[in-house]
Amino acid sequence: MATVVDSPAGDGVSPRPSMASNDPLRFLVGYNATNTARSMAEFTRAAGTAWIDTLSRAAGPVELATRGIVWWNTMRDRRVPQWHQPNEIVLSAPFAHLRDFTAEAHRPDEVVPTLVLPPQAGHSSTVVDFSPAQSQIAVIRAAGLTRVYALDWRPATAATRHVTITDYLDVIDRSIRRMGGRANLIGNCQGGWLAAIYAALRPERVNTLTLAGAPIDFHAGESVIAASTIALTRAFGLAPYRALVTLGGGNMPGRAVLGNFIGIQPQSELSRQLQLLENIDDESHVARYRIFEDWFKYTQDIPGAFYLWLVEHLFWRNLLISGKLTVDGRHADLAAITAPLFLLAGSTDHITPPAQVFAAADAVSTPREHITQRTAQGGHLGLFMGRDALREDWPVLLEAIYGHSVQRPDPTSNGSGAAKRKRAAVTAVSDPRDTPRVPAP
Repeated sequence: MATVVDSPAGDGVSPRPSMASNDPLRFLVGYNATNTARSMAEFTRAAGTAWIDTLSRAAGPVELATRGIVWWNTMRDRRVPQWHQPNEIVLSAPFAHLRDFTAEAHRPDEVVPTLVLPPQAGHSSTVVDFSPAQSQIAVIRAAGLTRVYALDWRPATAATRHVTITDYLDVIDRSIRRMGGRANLIGNCQGGWLAAIYAALRPERVNTLTLAGAPIDFHAGESVIAASTIALTRAFGLAPYRALVTLGGGNMPGRAVLGNFIGIQPQSELSRQLQLLENIDDESHVARYRIFEDWFKYTQDIPGAFYLWLVEHLFWRNLLISGKLTVDGRHADLAAITAPLFLLAGSTDHITPPAQVFAAADAVSTPREHITQRTAQGGHLGLFMGRDALREDWPVLLEAIYGHSVQRPDPTSNGSGAAKRKRAAVTAVSDPRDTPRVPAP
């Protein structure tokens, strides 16, 4: 079982610059050397397992060849990821849909609506509704936040290559106004910094703000993404990123983003494919593998103008945490945020180290007693779709959010009612015990 640690809301001291930002080339050399060693170790382990399996089965050449063919075909057979919870599209823009997951019976509920902003990193937004047994949306609803919406980022096209940060902020505002004018905002990964910028510009529309695996200080912690961006921009400015966008016809190709994710942690990709070979006869493992691969390998492009803006202003210049970010002449100052703040980080997150998330605690004006920092055991993607985080971390955070969201006080909120909601949220996700994990970044 995973373990979690509730950390204090911060000590008011800014973290010292990391090696990733101070000496990015040295950091990248060390990081790549470590990854190479881990990949070799994983390959050696899998080869030994396969050899032992062959001896124990007394498998002949035909059986070995058959298993290899099934393995190869399973790796190549990809399908379009799907939404699993019932929903309807209630607002559309050329680059996004607003999906309403509220059940008809709960439309009159007197609870502040919740808007989820999925990651925006070249993959489908369905990660927040990953599978019927692993759905962040389902956990939110079960926790009593029954009026639930999510923005579904659509693949970029030639017609949307000029979409800007202003357009994204506008569709968030239109969505919240349609939901009633005020919402609990939950931002995952890149959806998190987008949520934070919106909350800084429109604090009156945000009831609570939750950031999960979201980079707020892009240069904090030991991050290979930060190191590579700093190294490239110091040497070439935005030229490498503009070249990628040009090659993508004005958009950032989703396949390039996927390649970058795999390159950051190649041992995870290797382990996932070799683990499939080891378990190719296990139908449940193959089913879990398919669900993840269908989402991970089905990429979508990102609007080029939006992508270049975020690389320059956030990843390179780190203007959000410095308090110097402006959008269309408006100052996006995190100090304008006073709503209850919930921060969730992964203990082994190599995409967004905890320091990048927790930096928000010292930047906002939320009273310290209304800031919650929580560290989940695991990596990046597990924060949004992993069974451990969905069962152990999110129910605790969502119960606190619920306490800020009911428009009529619930006399059972600290007793049986709270316990019932937490149990419902936990049981909305399948129990991970004795189930091998599919390795994920």
